[in-house]
Amino acid sequence: MVKYMERYKEIERNLITKYRKDIWSKFVKGISEYKMVKENDKIAVCISGGKDSFLMAKCFQELQKHGKVKFELEFIVMNPGYAEKNIKKIKENAEILNIPIKIFDSNIFEIVNNVGGSPCYLCARMRRGTLYSKAKELGCNKIALGHHYDDVVETILLSLIYGGEIKTMMPKLHSTNFEGMELIRPMYFIKEADIISFSKANELLFINCACKFTEDNYIKDMKTSKRLEMKELIKSFRKINKNIDQNIFKSVCNVNLNTIIGYHKDNYEYNFLDDYDEIGDKNEWEYKNTKSRCNYFRWKWKMGKRKRYA
Repeated sequence: MVKYMERYKEIERNLITKYRKDIWSKFVKGISEYKMVKENDKIAVCISGGKDSFLMAKCFQELQKHGKVKFELEFIVMNPGYAEKNIKKIKENAEILNIPIKIFDSNIFEIVNNVGGSPCYLCARMRRGTLYSKAKELGCNKIALGHHYDDVVETILLSLIYGGEIKTMMPKLHSTNFEGMELIRPMYFIKEADIISFSKANELLFINCACKFTEDNYIKDMKTSKRLEMKELIKSFRKINKNIDQNIFKSVCNVNLNTIIGYHKDNYEYNFLDDYDEIGDKNEWEYKNTKSRCNYFRWKWKMGKRKRYA
């Protein structure tokens, strides 16, 4: 650890100075705006080994040092069956960044290996459940994942184009299977391009995809990836409108329910026809009432005018 001491201090300085606007301030904004961290929280920072989760871990360390709210951290790394070279790289980066990780093993890769078709969905669900379980075992009440701004925007498009629905990746969620547990995404406002820039500026190399099912066919999988397809689509949109990312993001923050055909929440479903006639009658009454008030004030104005010239 001694040989990396000066390096991690320099990385910390870069984070809160050079990258203050693009990363640090946006991290704090996400935490603050969505009320992700509360007094006496114990948060399990989930590190996959990639650039996003390691940067999130570093940001949390800085927040713990400089923030006003007191909370505890656990930095957990689940090994679902990574190749040894990937585990070695994760340990090396943790040492460089001065992050005290706790690695624990699971057999998720072995389980999903026997599942037909694409195992990615099952793998993701099992990983999250395992992370919740480990976090609870460590006395944590929250897990933090490293999804960033681009992930959010891409998810909106994926849902619209391939799911036929409007939904997004939420900044925080209550766990449905682990009572009292929450999931938070503090990198919500941070753009991937800035994460890449930070990694390059600090000469940090992270693993891309540690999944043993895809690492041998990484290029092939990336060519057929729906998320990559969304990245390319957004890239082409930027040629027409440079603010396309922000506008897509804002679209799920500014939903006008008066101009939506239908929506659902939990077991409740709504269609605009449900109260269409009722709204029409109300609008007609308001129109007549407004017209009456206007006529009244017009009459008062005329009467006042007559008195002045009488």
